[in-house]
Amino acid sequence: MTVPAASTTDATLVARVATELSLNPQQVQRTLTLFAEGATLPFIARYRKEITGGLDEVQLRDVRERAEYLTELEDRRAAILKSIDEQGKLDDVLKAGILAADTKQALEDLYLPYKPKRRTRAMIARERGLAPLAESLWDGSLTDATAAAKAAEFVLPEVDGKPSEVPTADAALQGARDIISEQVAEDAVVRGWVREVTRAKGVVKSTVLAEKKSDESKFKDYFEFSESLGTIPSHRMLAIRRGETEGELLWRVEAPVDEINARLAGEVIGSRKATQQLTLVAADAYKRLLAPAIEVELRVELKTRADDEAITIFGRNLEQLLLASPAGEKRVIGLDPGFRTGVKVAVVSATGALVHTDTLYLHQEDRFAGAVRAMIERFKPELIAIGNGTASRETETLTKAALREMDAPRPQVVVVNEAGASVYSASDLARAEFPELDVSLRGAVSIARRLQDPLAELVKIDPKSIGVGQYQHDVNQSRLKQRLDDTVESAVNRVGVEVNTASAALLGYVAGIGPSLAQAIVTLRDSKGGFKSRGDLKDVPRLGAKAFEQSAGFLRVRGGAHPLDSSAVHPERYALVERMAKDLSVNVTEFLGTDTLVDRIELTKYVSDDVGMPTLRDIVAELKKPGRDPRAAFEPPAFREDIQKPSDLLPGMVLEGVVTNIVAFGAFVDIGVHQDGLVHVSQLSDRYIKDANDVVKVGQKVKVTVQNVDLPRNRIALSMRSDGGTSGARAGAAGEGGTRRDVQDNNRNTRDGGRDGGRPANRGSTRPAAPAAKPFVPTKGSVAPNGIRFK
Repeated sequence: MTVPAASTTDATLVARVATELSLNPQQVQRTLTLFAEGATLPFIARYRKEITGGLDEVQLRDVRERAEYLTELEDRRAAILKSIDEQGKLDDVLKAGILAADTKQALEDLYLPYKPKRRTRAMIARERGLAPLAESLWDGSLTDATAAAKAAEFVLPEVDGKPSEVPTADAALQGARDIISEQVAEDAVVRGWVREVTRAKGVVKSTVLAEKKSDESKFKDYFEFSESLGTIPSHRMLAIRRGETEGELLWRVEAPVDEINARLAGEVIGSRKATQQLTLVAADAYKRLLAPAIEVELRVELKTRADDEAITIFGRNLEQLLLASPAGEKRVIGLDPGFRTGVKVAVVSATGALVHTDTLYLHQEDRFAGAVRAMIERFKPELIAIGNGTASRETETLTKAALREMDAPRPQVVVVNEAGASVYSASDLARAEFPELDVSLRGAVSIARRLQDPLAELVKIDPKSIGVGQYQHDVNQSRLKQRLDDTVESAVNRVGVEVNTASAALLGYVAGIGPSLAQAIVTLRDSKGGFKSRGDLKDVPRLGAKAFEQSAGFLRVRGGAHPLDSSAVHPERYALVERMAKDLSVNVTEFLGTDTLVDRIELTKYVSDDVGMPTLRDIVAELKKPGRDPRAAFEPPAFREDIQKPSDLLPGMVLEGVVTNIVAFGAFVDIGVHQDGLVHVSQLSDRYIKDANDVVKVGQKVKVTVQNVDLPRNRIALSMRSDGGTSGARAGAAGEGGTRRDVQDNNRNTRDGGRDGGRPANRGSTRPAAPAAKPFVPTKGSVAPNGIRFK
């Protein structure tokens, strides 16, 4: 990740980032300096608020990413200037244009005429000596009538019996037109307005390949489809691209050709006299050179925009899932359901240690019930976690039937989202954790543990396999990985990590740690029997002062040597807290969790050059609830026992469910029938909702009313409106976007991490887009940077 070094951060760059993000330049300068010094984003956001002026994680990320873009822009500008100068073609007008360009696209437009390229028709025409004829046409000295006579002067004779390279006057004129067409197509001004007009008025059109036309196709709604280039949502663009990849669809960007051709012809002809020749030039420049190039650019732009939205949405859904309510340190029986292979059983202790495994079969009801009761009597579990995959409801039914035969207290049965459990089971990490355990049983362990602490377990799985994304295998993989890694890192550091029990996978996401240091921590922890204090972390090989500074505040040592070791107070502030306690004539232990004492602190007494009110307020909040978990309290949903499959549903039923995915057109809810139902965006609330994220979150418990059940297509329409949706638009049929198509997009996805899960359209990326090149309308006498003058 390239961030300008503190000593070389250009004042212009800082000023521009500050202006674009509406921040104080000093905030930007200090933030970039912290990044350049190796500080991590979570650390800066939590422990350096005074320096950044209280910027949050989103703002800090925006500063970093925008600075990276502008740094790359300057590097590219320097390379382009050097290249053109070495060609001996860098004049003052061109240099000024390059220095004024404020986007990468604008720079590339200016560089295009000078960029090394393969042999073109214009190059061949110049080699044949036709440049003077092109200049005569362009400078207006020729009419259509005199052009032919002039062209005859450029006819070349046969040489040594070889055919002439310019056998006729028409051939000479064609070569001259090729030269001018390339000049026009490579003009930065012309490319700029053609791109802008196409971007503003262009349409995405998709058609089906004749041999692939089928009513059963998952891309049926895109067989004859069109939508404005500027408004087509991410999920549709990605669906069309996937249809193209799978060989069913063709798609293109259809531009307003007549409008562009008319304007281009007017600008090319201007007051010149050879109107017929220049009309041909304008048509050729657009059709042969400009149109294909601009379409390629806009196809890339559409993909980038769709990727950005999908990645942002994926990150947001993943964050919500990672921060789902933990059941905590409770003994759990994990059941991974299955018909043919049986129900895999794993019993884990309150700390997640595996204590027992088994395999039960649903067709052996008596043995199943007996085995469940025996495990409950032996291990005294407080919860039973059942994966929500195939045979989930059958497993839940038998388990609850077995519990009815037992006296209270009985463990609570909870259905758990098992997305990615199979991916974890076959991973190197799972093999390292349970080398002797069958791969199928590892999934049951994961299901049990993710009920105890979703965050600690889900970090072991590739985020793309957790099933809360939209076409995640189609988007830019490096940017997706960066965003998801940032999301996981943010969630882990927000919650904090118990250093003496955390896995290496979880420790690896702590700010300043990383995989290798995480493993070193686990190795030392195992050898010495645990860490007694945060200070002991300094004994970890290769964990230096910088890593300790970045990570210590996010690591917890329960029962540590210092009372604050289990809190989010950074060790660098221990002395300050001790001083606060001393001023109140108490010790730190008495201080913790005692609101009456904490409220007596006069914060203004402790303000100093490096500690301001933001940090002091954070310290006070932590002293009141030391080591608090920011996640909500655990409260599992209750599925109706008489509703187990879609055919059991009837319109009007009111059910409890869990939001499993948020997509552009609404939210998908698990109601316990093996097929998530869709709450269309128009059915999420009694008020108008544009973005489902304004109303629901992944993992949230909700009450829904069944509106419609389409068994042949396996679709369930739900409503969260107070009237059950009777007065609103029918779910899945009206509202934002074409929902029938959108539901098909989502239904192609499964909970298994190996495929995509549906996903929402973005409320708006927090990452600022590169400013678009300003459209330019040439006027009489205007000169383009490459020298073409419009007369």
